[in-house]
Amino acid sequence: MLSLAASLFLGACTTPPVPVGTGDLGVVIERANGTVAVVNTSSPTILGEISGLGDLSHASVVFSRDQAHAYVFGRDGGLTKINILTRQIEARSMQAGNSIGGAISQDGKLVAAQNYEPGGVKVFDAHTLNLVADIPAEYAPGKRSRVVGLADLPGHRFIFSLFDADQIWLADLADPSQPKVQRFTQIGHQPYDALVTPNGRYYIAGLFGEDGLTLIDLWAPKPEARRILQGYGRGQQALPVYKMPHLRGWAVAGRQAWLPAIGRHEVLVVDTDTWQEVGRIAVAGQPVFVMARPDGGQVWVNFAVPDYHRVQVIDTQSHQIVRTLEPGKAVLHMEFTPRGEAVWISSRDANLVTVIDTNSLQTLGTLSLPSPSGIFFTSRAARMGF
Repeated sequence: MLSLAASLFLGACTTPPVPVGTGDLGVVIERANGTVAVVNTSSPTILGEISGLGDLSHASVVFSRDQAHAYVFGRDGGLTKINILTRQIEARSMQAGNSIGGAISQDGKLVAAQNYEPGGVKVFDAHTLNLVADIPAEYAPGKRSRVVGLADLPGHRFIFSLFDADQIWLADLADPSQPKVQRFTQIGHQPYDALVTPNGRYYIAGLFGEDGLTLIDLWAPKPEARRILQGYGRGQQALPVYKMPHLRGWAVAGRQAWLPAIGRHEVLVVDTDTWQEVGRIAVAGQPVFVMARPDGGQVWVNFAVPDYHRVQVIDTQSHQIVRTLEPGKAVLHMEFTPRGEAVWISSRDANLVTVIDTNSLQTLGTLSLPSPSGIFFTSRAARMGF
């Protein structure tokens, strides 16, 4: 006869609690109604929605280290901490008047928001969203710059660009009450976005006001800003820019970086040892996101109007476009599953997210969502600068 303790043990074994994992979850921004949809990426499904997040017309998301929480940065300056397992808002701060994104520190304890109005960076305790540091982007008396290109670095450091000041700042928040800021000046005109390479070595800012980019080697004993790819337009007539390209896709594949050319129907290919151009690929329109599949074998490109219904796939070995897809009108964002076997594509005006197999390039399924834009998977929690 079994003892009561043994009976309880066997009963517990036969009815174990259902485990909850976070590694195959993500969120999709529903920009029209201030809502995010929580999704499962292993079996593409919508698990639920979280509303009350404000203006999400240019929203971005970072994740806590345990992947259970997402920090949503709204265009209206709202910063919201949501629990994607319970689908509840846990904290919210209207921290600015106009904001376009943020970052989370290496140890997951600090969340930083980059702001247009008032220009600067605000840093918050990731648990409570209490303000711990305010770094005004004041580059002249009474003048503040809009901040772009914010990225996390090893340690309690963040790096960001000042669009109106033509500067890059590196902030060390080892002591959040006394941030130490290193300023890089004469970096080129109007840095508009930036990326950190996957190994954390290089910060690269695109320049809107001139042909070229700026690079900082963060491993150098005394980091300095230097220009790369100067004059890639080669005297060609400047074209109107219909949408600012984004660099945050980490389009680094092997020893080559793949970058959108501003206003041109081209993708630039750059050797990451020399930072010299080694090729360029003519594409269907003005590229917005140029994103590398996790294994580096493909680069996926979407476009500004009037070509924003298209996505092109480039083979990184042959430098050839292998397929042009038309998943729906107004493609705004793409996100690869953690190991890259599929890509999710949002088509805002089609109210659709399309899931595509990256090997066969066949559609695996679709999800109907109102005005979807940014797609963010929890695997970003383990990646620097993402």
